[in-house]
Amino acid sequence: MRTVDFSPLYRSIVGFDRLADLMDSATKVESQGYPPYNIQHVAEDEYLIELAVAGFSDDDLSVEVQGNVLTVTGRIAEKTEADTRRFLHRGIAERAFERRFHLADHVIVSGAELRNGMLSVQLVREIPESAKPRSIAINTEAAPKAKLIKGGKTEAA
Repeated sequence: MRTVDFSPLYRSIVGFDRLADLMDSATKVESQGYPPYNIQHVAEDEYLIELAVAGFSDDDLSVEVQGNVLTVTGRIAEKTEADTRRFLHRGIAERAFERRFHLADHVIVSGAELRNGMLSVQLVREIPESAKPRSIAINTEAAPKAKLIKGGKTEAA
């Protein structure tokens, strides 16, 4: 796959930095697929992101929103000496991760829940009243009829 460098565009598109950043990030292939995740369309304006975070507790996870970017971070605290487990096979990844999701305009995070090794992040699209479509009443009042003036007398047209 070829990579495209959008950096020359930054010189000529003033005010569209966010658009250029989105195009740039869309062309980059994410090298890590960890943790795996699902994105569901739950209802008309509701979405759900589920991340498989087996081995992480709620203290090890962080969910933050800055601007239109949702960032989920996982860092397991260092092991204490009380943890004397010896593994013959270790298949459950407990490595640190950071996963970013770019949210559309007017999408807010309404909650997060960790259950059975799955982190669920609820999203809701709330369009403000000023951005919603609105109906404009059409004035149906008939225009006054034109009057003709002939020889000093006014007549209806």
